[in-house]
Amino acid sequence: MDNTRLIRQLPKAELHLHIEGSLEPELMMQLAKKHKVTLPYQSIEQVKQAYNFDNLQSFLDLYYLGASVLRDEDDFYQLMWRYLLKCREENVVHCELMFDPQTHTERGIGFDIFMPGFLRAIEQAKQQWGQSCLLIMCFLRHLPEQSALQTLQQAQPYLDHIEAVGLDSSELGHPPEKFTQAFAEAKKMGLKAVAHAGEEGPPDYIWSAINTLKVDRIDHGVRSIEDPALMTLLKEQQIPLTVCPLSNIKLCVFDHMSQHNILKLLDAGLLVTVNADDPSYFGGYLNDNFLALDQHLGLQSEQIKQLVSNSFNASFLDDRTKQLWLDKIQTGSL
Repeated sequence: MDNTRLIRQLPKAELHLHIEGSLEPELMMQLAKKHKVTLPYQSIEQVKQAYNFDNLQSFLDLYYLGASVLRDEDDFYQLMWRYLLKCREENVVHCELMFDPQTHTERGIGFDIFMPGFLRAIEQAKQQWGQSCLLIMCFLRHLPEQSALQTLQQAQPYLDHIEAVGLDSSELGHPPEKFTQAFAEAKKMGLKAVAHAGEEGPPDYIWSAINTLKVDRIDHGVRSIEDPALMTLLKEQQIPLTVCPLSNIKLCVFDHMSQHNILKLLDAGLLVTVNADDPSYFGGYLNDNFLALDQHLGLQSEQIKQLVSNSFNASFLDDRTKQLWLDKIQTGSL
């Protein structure tokens, strides 16, 4: 079986996907028209042309502008539903999706609007084809910790539907320890924890996320390779890294996919996974990320299977469900 077919056929889990980052230009323009929101674009083509970023911040500016068209429950349903249809198409059987409450609450749109929209789409996908989906509530790190604590309180009625908290947005200048209290409170509520670290920020941010925030996973983490002691820790404790190749190229973390270090991390024994991050903005969904790695790094079929197996091992699924999927990958009974 060639690699392209293998990538498409393997059941996969996706662990690093921002649902707001799956807002396609077509839906953005459609919702802008619906709500009479003025965007600085006249066409879908102009939106796509804006997707050339110099760094993380230039992307975030457009990301928050795009999110401004999400206004009512049905908008959030449409956003989630379209991504879950993509999962079905790409054989992503399990996803752990990040959402950014503060992106919406800061403009007066509350949990009672976006959560019912998200949950309706998730339940519909579960009923129609057995889609598995967990939600990760992210705090925006450029905002004060007090805002994160407030968000945690606002989320109380929906905690049964939230698996973990996360930390995203502008990394540089906002180290993980800024959110020590918020993560401690989330742990008390029984929530797991993940955090973006070591994308633009230094390896120190990864240490801080592990030691101070007590995270279960590191999102990105590609700069861990600069710190041998950190590499040893990540290998020994099998702390997962949710790596996003196309995102890393689009945001200039690496100049070219041929320079990406994911296989070095894999060969070093780290629990690395492949993910799409913000697929609408970064040029591809999960299979596109695998295909780009294959094209530029020449993946072996066993490496593809290992990366896919890692996605289940690194997930928050129960051990029995993980094993069912791992058996299917190993035996080829797809």
